[in-house]
Amino acid sequence: MLFGIFYDKDLSKCPQYQEKNQPMLYLPNDDPDLAELVGNEENRLETTLNLIAAENHSPQSITEVMGSVFNTKTIEGYPGKRFHSGCIHVDKVENLAISRGKTLFDAEYINVQPHSGTSANLAVYFSVLNLGDKILSMSLPHGGHLSHGHHASITSKCFNFSHYKVNSETQMIDYNQVRELAHSVKPKMIVAGASSYPRLIDYEKMSRIAKEVSAFFLTDMAHLAGLVAAKLIPSPVPYSDFVTFTCYKTMMGGRGGVILCKEIFGKKVDKAVFPGCQGTSAVNLIAAKALIFKLAAEEKFISIQKKTIQNARIMARILMEKGYRVISDGTDNHQVLIDLTSKDISGKSAENCLESVGIILNRNVVPKDEKNPGKVSGIRIGSGAVSARGMGEPQMQKIIELMDMVIMNQTRMEIIKEVKDSVLKLCRAFPVNRSELEYF
Repeated sequence: MLFGIFYDKDLSKCPQYQEKNQPMLYLPNDDPDLAELVGNEENRLETTLNLIAAENHSPQSITEVMGSVFNTKTIEGYPGKRFHSGCIHVDKVENLAISRGKTLFDAEYINVQPHSGTSANLAVYFSVLNLGDKILSMSLPHGGHLSHGHHASITSKCFNFSHYKVNSETQMIDYNQVRELAHSVKPKMIVAGASSYPRLIDYEKMSRIAKEVSAFFLTDMAHLAGLVAAKLIPSPVPYSDFVTFTCYKTMMGGRGGVILCKEIFGKKVDKAVFPGCQGTSAVNLIAAKALIFKLAAEEKFISIQKKTIQNARIMARILMEKGYRVISDGTDNHQVLIDLTSKDISGKSAENCLESVGIILNRNVVPKDEKNPGKVSGIRIGSGAVSARGMGEPQMQKIIELMDMVIMNQTRMEIIKEVKDSVLKLCRAFPVNRSELEYF
């Protein structure tokens, strides 16, 4: 790494920052070292531009409920059928999350207990499949997720995965290829959804293919749940037997996974989650899910999601104008995937040099990396967090300009210093806990 990571150390003196970030009462006394790290992380968030597609800024009420007394309650089982007493209030919390989640996503059934998106996917697999059953899902270099049967994931050790890819020319899903593979492999389940696929998925078409081979159909919308909740992109719920997602990406909530499914699979899903795949559930995270399901139905949440899509499209367009190769030539959601091969820089080098100036994103494999294991030729950027800060088109133009300056001038210290100053200025103009986030 050529430069030290840069985080401004004076933002805590800003009155706006002090007003929105009240000091901790007990941690500084019990563990000063840990308290300092918490403060440093708050400062890092305020003084950097977060372009990680799998992250977002949450309303402060989410942080409050996650740090509430609900942390202390142990639950096993489901409302009204617990294996511990003292659940009168946490039963109401989980029922509230269930009611709100079903309404928000127009789902027949919901389980709000999974610890993560991967836990949710595992529970779905085990709810209707047996060990060794065949599953057809998206290849990781082509946009899929580890829990969709990558060799490094436990899912690949439990089930027999085959993978479909994107078209080599369009970098979009080739549904004819999916159909051919489905009829050849004859999987028990087909998985749609991705972690780095910037285009919409035709869920109706995928559902038809699954029906042709008598396969269950699972959609993993972990990245897209907020956009779906805001009804800005098509929902997979009407077409899928199961839908999984997490609440901390575009949903802007706390950690944890959720499973939506048809009513006929509800009891099987519940048993697969508990006691099948996990023990006690985190009540504080279930409470956070209930909260974000309420907030997601409000107009200002929807306005942030609209801006999220707009800002991603703007960044994709400007990147292409500057000569960058954007996978699929654009985006329909919150993320943009960039192949840096033509710029003669690896994904890891780009990630490191951009972090050094306060622009945070992640290196990412692109379809061409499939033939070169371990090689990462791209970066992935997401518009969720900067949109939550209230940024719009002028700021997206500036961010891409600053990214380009760093990538093309990695050893010119005067330019690096200029970019650092510009990033900090932009961060100070759009504090994390201001603008649209204030309404929460």
